[in-house]
Amino acid sequence: MQETPRNALAHSLKQRHVVMLSIGGSIGAGLFVGSGHAIAEAGPAAIIAYVLASLLVVLVMRMLGEMACAMPDSGSFSTYAGKAIGPWAGFMIGWMYWWFWVLVLPLEATAAANILNSWFPQVEMWKFCLAVTFVLTVANLVSVKNYGELEFWFSVVKVTAIVIFIACGFAAIAGFIPNVHVDASSNIFAHGGFAPKGLEPVAGAMLTTMFTFLGTEVVTIAAAESANPEKEIARAITSVVWRISLFYIGSIFVIISILPWSDPALTQIGSYQAVLQVLHVPYAKLLIDLLILVAVCSCLNSGLYTASRMIFSLSARGLAPSVVRRTSSNGVPVVAVLLSTSAAFAGVAANYLAPKYVFEALLSTTGSMALLVYLVVAVSQIRLRAQLERDGKLKVRMWMHPFLGLFVILLIIGAFAVMVSGHAHRGEVVATLGLSALLACMGLFHQRRMGTRRHEPVMDDDSDRMSLDAVEQV
Repeated sequence: MQETPRNALAHSLKQRHVVMLSIGGSIGAGLFVGSGHAIAEAGPAAIIAYVLASLLVVLVMRMLGEMACAMPDSGSFSTYAGKAIGPWAGFMIGWMYWWFWVLVLPLEATAAANILNSWFPQVEMWKFCLAVTFVLTVANLVSVKNYGELEFWFSVVKVTAIVIFIACGFAAIAGFIPNVHVDASSNIFAHGGFAPKGLEPVAGAMLTTMFTFLGTEVVTIAAAESANPEKEIARAITSVVWRISLFYIGSIFVIISILPWSDPALTQIGSYQAVLQVLHVPYAKLLIDLLILVAVCSCLNSGLYTASRMIFSLSARGLAPSVVRRTSSNGVPVVAVLLSTSAAFAGVAANYLAPKYVFEALLSTTGSMALLVYLVVAVSQIRLRAQLERDGKLKVRMWMHPFLGLFVILLIIGAFAVMVSGHAHRGEVVATLGLSALLACMGLFHQRRMGTRRHEPVMDDDSDRMSLDAVEQV
């Protein structure tokens, strides 16, 4: 078996891995549970939040795909921001994104531990937290192929479950399920109307929605470790429209059609379980618990992978300590994985030992992370388009450039403005923008201290992948 060059990532992900990553990357426990909170917040009009968020994600993924097909890189949007806006921007969004996953991992580990503890109450929850995180860390340390294989099967389970859920929902709406009566029109329009709380909560629901969508961009990070990244990224980007339309909008339509938005079960037990109980599905709680366990393990697996690759890329660009970019003989960034895991374990400890408000305050700094990432992607694509066209690297093109890109920027700025003007999500937006401003200042200081040109990544002409040897480490 041929060893991977030192300080270089392996390219072991197969086509089926990347395809299922593109499908399953955006499907987390948020769809199965969190969607109920969005519906309770905005009423049936929450579907507008999902349609707008879906539109936003489709456009952003197209822009990201344009850059990723031309310049495959494990740093993804952080690398492109560094090239389009400046190293300080790559520093800011890269570290912000790493921080997001480091804080999300303890939440996912705790969610998995809660489910396992309900089955085996004699085992303490913190032991389950450590066990789940440890197992998935080992899988990430062995090889990238292990990560891809795990995520492939996790995605198969999630996709199959969602397709069956939507099919059963439409069968119930159409009256094909015996002893189940669903009045979709009444559930959507009769309980205070389509937007019982007005349209303002729709913007707040978008924040919940965007949190669940974050993860779609993982495919552009993972595809850089496939044998043919340009082809795999193009394939994944092409399928994003029908994926999001089917899984998210289809699920939300089924939920608001079968349950009134004011049903407390939406937030108490989760939207999917509440619907299954109405449909008289036996062992509904057990089935949803199993599905959520798969979803959170998938998120943990992807989170460890994504965090490690992002900080590896930061190191490769001189924006993180050089030791982080050391890899094993099979191309795994061991130090990056262990550093991300250690931070996750610290987060688990903080989640249990520190006062609850401490961890919640830290988590609030990532509340608008998705919108911030998408804003950076849009600005980067608009600024890089001319250069990529001159270099002849455009394989996937953003539609109606630059008008749709500018539309995305205005939509995101508008969403931020609405959230800041309200009370429910103002703290999260301010905390996110505050941390990003601090990181931007640190990035500017680092850029001026080190010098801009010497630390820009150099792309290998043969493979369009970053040449780590070309990065000067001071």
